[in-house]
Amino acid sequence: MRAIQIDRYGGPEVLVRRELPIPEPGPGEVLIRLEYSGINFMDIHTREGKYAESRTYPQKMPTTLGIEGAGIVAKLGEGVSDFAEGDRVAYCISWGSYADYAVVPAWRVVKVPDALSLEVAAAAMFHGLTAHYLANDLGKFGPGVTALVHAASGGIGQMLVQLGKRAGATILAATSTEEKAEVARRCGAAHAFLYDGFADKARALTGGKGVDVVFDPIGKATFRESLRSARIKGLIVQFGAVGAPVDDLNPIELGEAGSLFLTRPRLADHLPDAETIRWRASEIFAALIDGAMTIRIAGRYTLDEVERAHEDLHGRRTIGKPVLKLA
Repeated sequence: MRAIQIDRYGGPEVLVRRELPIPEPGPGEVLIRLEYSGINFMDIHTREGKYAESRTYPQKMPTTLGIEGAGIVAKLGEGVSDFAEGDRVAYCISWGSYADYAVVPAWRVVKVPDALSLEVAAAAMFHGLTAHYLANDLGKFGPGVTALVHAASGGIGQMLVQLGKRAGATILAATSTEEKAEVARRCGAAHAFLYDGFADKARALTGGKGVDVVFDPIGKATFRESLRSARIKGLIVQFGAVGAPVDDLNPIELGEAGSLFLTRPRLADHLPDAETIRWRASEIFAALIDGAMTIRIAGRYTLDEVERAHEDLHGRRTIGKPVLKLA
C-alpha cells in the first residue's frame, strides 16, 4: 500500500512516499481501507517536531502522517463486535491516515450514515469534534453568550461559528482578509472584522464589556489582544498556536486583564471513550445531514500532492478544510 511517512522532523521536504505491507489489525482494532484523509495543522506540527515530547500524542519514527480518515472496514481484529466488514466508517486521533489502509482502535471509530459522504465525514471528524467540545464543554453556547472566534474562516472556525449561531449565541469573528470575513458572516457570525484593533472592536460591539469567551488558535500574535477582548472573569481558550506559541506569560497578566480564566485544551482529553466519541460525532453528522451545518472543502489533493497541501495550509491559502483523496 502507499503511505506518506517521516523519518525526521523538518519542512515539507522530509515527507517520504513509501510502499508498505497492508497492516494486520490486532485485538480490539479494525483495518480500514481509506478513501479520504483530512489534512490538519496537527499534521504540519507533527512533521515539524512540535509533538516530539508530547505525552498526549506520542509517536515513533518512522511515522505515517494523518490523524483522521474515512473509508470501509476491510478486516476486524479479535474481539471487535461493533463493526462488520464493509461498514462505512470514520475516525480521528489515530496516526496513519496518509495511506491506503490504516489500523485503528475500534473504540475510536464511528459508523458514517448513508446520507453522508465519506469525504465530508473525513473532513468533519477532527475539526467537527473539536468545535463540538469547544462550543459545548467550554464555551457553553446558548442565548446570551458572546464569543470571539479567531481564524473564523478556517475549518474549526467555520464549524464553531455555525454551532454558535445554531445555539443562539452571538459570535464575533476575526479574520485576516475581507474575503474570509464574508465566509464567517455566511456561517452565521453576527459581526466579522479584520485583526487590526480587534480587541477594541470586540469591546465596542459588546458595549465596552468584552466577550464571555475567546477562542484563539493563533498564539503569540493575538494572545494579548485576546485578553483585552474578554469581559471580567471571562474565558480565554488557547486551542492552538498556528502562528507561534505563547512562551512569555506571567499569570499576573490574567489578573490585570480582569481575573480571566485561561485554558489550553486538547481534543484527545475530550474524547476519553467510545460513548463520548459517538455522541459528538452523531451530533455533528446530524447537523451536516439536515443542513444546519456545512463544511467547505478547501482543496482536494492526492498522495503525490501532500507537500503542496502542507504548503497551502501553512501559508493559509485555504479557506475551509483540505482533504486527501485516496481511492
